Amino acid sequence: MEIKKVLLIGGSGFVGGHLAALLSERGMRVTVPARRRDKAKRLFVLPRVSVVQADANDPDTLRALMDGVDAVINLVGILHDTSSGAPYGKRFAAAHVELPQKIIAAMKQAGVRRLVHMSALKAASDAPSAYLRSKAAGEAVVLAAANELDVTVFRPSVMFGVGDVFLNTFATLLRCLPVLPLAGADARFQPVHVGDVVNAFADSLDNPATFGQVYELGGPRIYTLRALVDYVGALTGHRRPIIALPGALASVQASLLGLLPKPPMTPDNLRSMQVDSIVDGQHVYPGWKPQPLEAVAPAYLSAMQARRRFDGYRAHAGRRDE
Repeated sequence: MEIKKVLLIGGSGFVGGHLAALLSERGMRVTVPARRRDKAKRLFVLPRVSVVQADANDPDTLRALMDGVDAVINLVGILHDTSSGAPYGKRFAAAHVELPQKIIAAMKQAGVRRLVHMSALKAASDAPSAYLRSKAAGEAVVLAAANELDVTVFRPSVMFGVGDVFLNTFATLLRCLPVLPLAGADARFQPVHVGDVVNAFADSLDNPATFGQVYELGGPRIYTLRALVDYVGALTGHRRPIIALPGALASVQASLLGLLPKPPMTPDNLRSMQVDSIVDGQHVYPGWKPQPLEAVAPAYLSAMQARRRFDGYRAHAGRRDE
């Protein structure tokens, strides 16, 4: 079946912006629901992309959004949940488990068969973090529907690219701090470029060979968190001494950072890093040839540093944008 119209749930986020642009470029019509339409205003300029103010968590609204749709892509994910509960908190449950259940129910009612779902690398029911456990539960919901729907699940490692939170957060910290105390410094990651991830999502849409499959998406190299932070410092011209925090101090740091309105790390994030975010080699996406970090990151991290320097010159000269 040719995919002409896609409902992109979670399309206002980092991955969603890149994926909406790619689908638009390929000639597909894309609907992006957002609770606050202005939060997705950067998508307004994309041809064939419609941002509608709608709550995708409401079953009736979700069912209405399915009209005329050929495929659904679910990118919804949150990294933080301050609510308590076992095996995960209420916010994780709502975003990662209950929403996929609602999506599947709405798809069945509307007669839409194609679903592509974003999980997370190392999601598992016995994972050390609530985030990974909730992602595993959502993945299980999707795969349980594989006998009625054409589903594909992707498990990406941490993603980098223009607008990312991961590397840009460390760039900001390194710019502001003379020394960087770092929790989870020895945690290992296989960072993957967001462009490669969205290409896999888009390519899989009308590929029957991907139906019922789970794919892990990682980059070509493995790094410790400390090595990644040091590399960001080198690219931005703000290389700082990095102090690897031992377990107890790492927990204290994560707890304190978790109190911030937009925390760069929480205790649950720290627990996630107990499991290396590395692909197992058993769930390889066909033809997967990811770009190395070193081929992409210098362009946008160095450009960010140049813009900040230019803004500093303007401020020093008393110039402001009109």
